[in-house]
Amino acid sequence: MINTIFAFLNAAIIQGIPLLYGAVGEIITEKSGNLNLGIPGIMYVGGISGIIGGYLYEHSTSNMNPFLGILIPFLSCLLGSALIALIYCFLTITLRANQNVTGLALTTFGVGLGNFFGGSLLSFFGETGSISLYKTGGYFKAALPFYKNLGLFGETFLSFGFLAYLAILVAIVSNIVLKKTRVGLNLRAVGENPATADAAGISVTKYKYLSTLVGGMIAGLGGLYFVMDYTAGAWTNNGFGDRGWLAIAIVIFAIWKPASAIFSSFIFGGLYIICVYIPGLSSSAKELIKMLPYLVTIIVLILISMRKKRENQPPESLGLSYFREER
Repeated sequence: MINTIFAFLNAAIIQGIPLLYGAVGEIITEKSGNLNLGIPGIMYVGGISGIIGGYLYEHSTSNMNPFLGILIPFLSCLLGSALIALIYCFLTITLRANQNVTGLALTTFGVGLGNFFGGSLLSFFGETGSISLYKTGGYFKAALPFYKNLGLFGETFLSFGFLAYLAILVAIVSNIVLKKTRVGLNLRAVGENPATADAAGISVTKYKYLSTLVGGMIAGLGGLYFVMDYTAGAWTNNGFGDRGWLAIAIVIFAIWKPASAIFSSFIFGGLYIICVYIPGLSSSAKELIKMLPYLVTIIVLILISMRKKRENQPPESLGLSYFREER
C-alpha cells in the first residue's frame, strides 16, 4: 500500500511539471493584462522546436556532447516559443486584436505546426518511422546520481531530470520578482490599470511585450519537458492531450500566484492520473474522473468570486487592449 502511494506521488509530480511550466508562463502573461489562450499551442511549438534542434544535432555527429545535447534543444525550444508569443504580442498589443480569438487561433496553429513537423521531419531527410531521440532524451532524463541511496524518498522525489527542478525554481523566482521587485510592481500596475501606469511613466507596451514573451518561453519549456523527459525524446502527434488547457485552469486554481501553482500543478497532475490507481473502474467512470481538475477549477472560481478578496482576483484589465489615446 505504501509503495502504491509513493508511486502515485511520483507520477503526480511527473504529470504536474509540464502543467507548472504552462501555468507559471500564463500567470506572468496575465499579470500584464494579456489573456493568452494560445498556451497549449505554444507548448506544442516548444516541444517540436526542441525535437527539431535535438534531431539536427544528434544526426550531425557521431560523438555527442551531453552539454550541447541539452543546450541545443533547450535554446531551440525557447526560440520557437518566443516566436509564437511574439506573434501574439504583435496582434494583440500592437494591432489590438481580440485576445481570446488570437489565443485560440494560435493554439490551433501551434498544434497543427507541431503535428506537421512531427509527422514530416524524418521524411525531409529521407528517413521513415517516428522520431525517437533516445540519446538526447537520456540526457534530459538523467536523475541525481545519489537518489537510489535514499530509498523510497529518493525514488519518489529525487528521480527526475533537471527540467523538473528548474520548473520549481522558475516558479519560486517568478513569485519573488512579482512580489518583491520594482519590475514586478510595475508589471502588476500595468495589468491592473495601464492608463495609470502609463501616466506614471511606465512603458505599458514594453511590459506587455516582455511579460508575454517571457511567459511564452516558460510555457514552451513545458512542451520540451514532455517530449524530452516524459516521452524520452519521442514525438507523438496530439500526444500532449489537454495538458495546455489544464495549465490555464491552474492559473485560476492558484489565484494568479506562481508559488501556489507549484502544489496546484501537482494536485492537478494527481487528479489527471488518479483513475489509473483506482482498481475496478469502468471506462466511463475513468472519463468522469478525468473531469475532476476542471470541476475543481469551477468550484475555486465560484469561491473566489463570492469572497471578492482583491488579492485573489485576476488583474483588472485582463483581456482588454490598451490604446494610449483612449485614456
